[in-house]
Amino acid sequence: MRPMLATAAEAPPRGDAWVHEVKWDGMRVLADVRSGSVTVTSRTERDVTAAFPELDALAGTYDDLLLDGEVVALDEGLPSFHALTERMHVTKRAQAERLARSRPVTLMVFDLLRLFGQDLTGQPWSARRRLLEELELDGRAWRVPEVHDDGAVLLRVTGEQGLEGVVSKRRDARYLPGRRSPDWRKVAHRRTYSVVVGGWRPEVGSGASSADRLGAVLVGLPDGEGGWRYAGRVGSGLAGSAGEALLRRVRRHECDAPPFADEVPRIDASGTTWVEPAVVVEVRTLQLTPDHRLRQPTFLGVRADLTPDELQEVEEGG
Repeated sequence: MRPMLATAAEAPPRGDAWVHEVKWDGMRVLADVRSGSVTVTSRTERDVTAAFPELDALAGTYDDLLLDGEVVALDEGLPSFHALTERMHVTKRAQAERLARSRPVTLMVFDLLRLFGQDLTGQPWSARRRLLEELELDGRAWRVPEVHDDGAVLLRVTGEQGLEGVVSKRRDARYLPGRRSPDWRKVAHRRTYSVVVGGWRPEVGSGASSADRLGAVLVGLPDGEGGWRYAGRVGSGLAGSAGEALLRRVRRHECDAPPFADEVPRIDASGTTWVEPAVVVEVRTLQLTPDHRLRQPTFLGVRADLTPDELQEVEEGG
């Protein structure tokens, strides 16, 4: 089974028909407990049980249940996707157990899909939530977070606390496995950054024409020493005329070597045409990770009003 997905929204819906939850910055999983064992699967139905040995103890809770939730790694009390990346791709049990001691995860449980052999997906959210709360699941590596009636207030508070955002759900909504539904809506706190373009990659596809279409740009941020720190690859938002115009602009500045002070990962550098750091663009991103990489960035437009030198001045001015 694949989990139900939320549609993006600009703001949480209002009214008594809706309930609101914190949007956690983690890895979506289903935890299937049957006959004394636990199987954890990812959003794409990949078995990730070995990566999270902390969740084995769920086998001691109930004989049969299927939970939907988000695995998070907490860093000073806040979810850190950067920290979670150390855990989510581990396949060797011994390595996962070592990491569990130094970088433990917590399963934030927000839905109950099966209990004692009964499929609950056809029940409204309110009924599933009531049963979930009655189970009193509260372990060292899992918990059931609170829900809230006022989405606007929760959005403001999550922004102040540095959390990812809010998910709003209709109280009468059935669970639709694998489907994206307007009965669930998500609002994420995303930040904008002005970054310099240091390279471009063609669109991936068949035919010679794809080589002349912009697929992604490699961008950088000031490194505090007058140079540029590689900040990641931006592909979203470049379709159509926006990408065509940007490609024409950056092609004027093509060069032989990357303009970044640090090394660009091989997977990003492969197939890249390097450009001088002359074009500033605005991107929206979920967060800037501790190693100064943009997470899930989207191209918003060219900042013709800003020069690379002005970006450096902002960095030097703190």
